[in-house]
Amino acid sequence: MGAIERNGYRFVPEYSVIQQKGAIHVYNEEKFIEEIKFEFSGNFPELDQIEELVDQYCEQNKQ
Repeated sequence: MGAIERNGYRFVPEYSVIQQKGAIHVYNEEKFIEEIKFEFSGNFPELDQIEELVDQYCEQNKQ
């Protein structure tokens, strides 16, 4: 699962299948901004779940 780029920001998802937890690291250019944590079930998080979290972040932060 690769990075998502929107409006100059880069969202890099990472996850652990064993812990069933993940995070999306938010960058502006090369500067780390914050981490969005989430949980999932199955072998990997669904792409729709990642996209929804990115959409929510962008809406809340008007990016």
